[in-house]
Amino acid sequence: MKLGVKMKTKRTGDWLEVIIPAKWDGYTIERILKKEWNVPRKLMHSFRSNREVTLNNENPHWKTAEAKTGDVLRIRLFRAQPLEVTPTYMDLEVIYEDDHLLVVNKPAGVFTHPNKPGEDDTLVNGVAFYFQMNGIEATPKYVHRLDRDTSGAILFAKHDLAIAMLGKDLQERKIKRTYLAWAHGKLTPSKGSIVEPIGKDRHHPVRRRVSKGGQHAETHYEVLTYDKKKKISLVKLQLQTGRTHQIRVHLSHVGHPLVGDMMYGGTGNYHYKQALHAARLTFIHPFTENEIHCLAMPASDSPLFTPEHVESLE
Repeated sequence: MKLGVKMKTKRTGDWLEVIIPAKWDGYTIERILKKEWNVPRKLMHSFRSNREVTLNNENPHWKTAEAKTGDVLRIRLFRAQPLEVTPTYMDLEVIYEDDHLLVVNKPAGVFTHPNKPGEDDTLVNGVAFYFQMNGIEATPKYVHRLDRDTSGAILFAKHDLAIAMLGKDLQERKIKRTYLAWAHGKLTPSKGSIVEPIGKDRHHPVRRRVSKGGQHAETHYEVLTYDKKKKISLVKLQLQTGRTHQIRVHLSHVGHPLVGDMMYGGTGNYHYKQALHAARLTFIHPFTENEIHCLAMPASDSPLFTPEHVESLE
């Protein structure tokens, strides 16, 4: 993981302290909250009603009070929230963590979140247990998902403003996700993009397919190695969009389904469903503006990927 320093922030109890940078000199509190941080309307109302935003320990009018370089803006971000999912012990690998965010390495075979009432063995349940054991009084909020049988990095937010800001970054494609996959055959050209709309398959409750009426979907790929004996390619993929089963659908559509992905035409005799690993996650921290790079190493018993495969992405 790499990061730099852009914005000076510090947690004090339930409050986040931000030293106003030069670029915000003369900005009103309202502009900072609405334009710089994109605070949702409901959360803005809550902050205002509960007097949970101060400037130099005062509560000035948000529309008129102008912040100066070096001023201290305080916002109550860490108020205790009820735990809304059942915590379940899970041996989690934490890749990155601070007061706002958590990145964990999801194992294959685990759903990201509960899909039906009573389901309590998902990654969200495991992160909820981690929160509980570490005194984090909140419900974990996933920023993006991975399929059950895809392993790798998933980003969680610890409070309402973090999930709102990161969700917007995801929509605006500012969060970069890089995957490793083994695909059947040799992709040609060895580097390119697959731009095909993806929609639901009317004949299957879960499967997706390339469809003219589907949503825009764009996948960039690069072949890293080709195994002549097994006739499979190790492929690096980056998502420009985040549609359900996007990589699986796109590779299958061009005739190179994932190894082991029987739903989309792949075959294999390993103990896994699809050869796909979310190896790298890169994003700008919403509060500190640090650039953060997270690498998710494959499981030690993975028959598919090695640490060297992941490290080659750096």
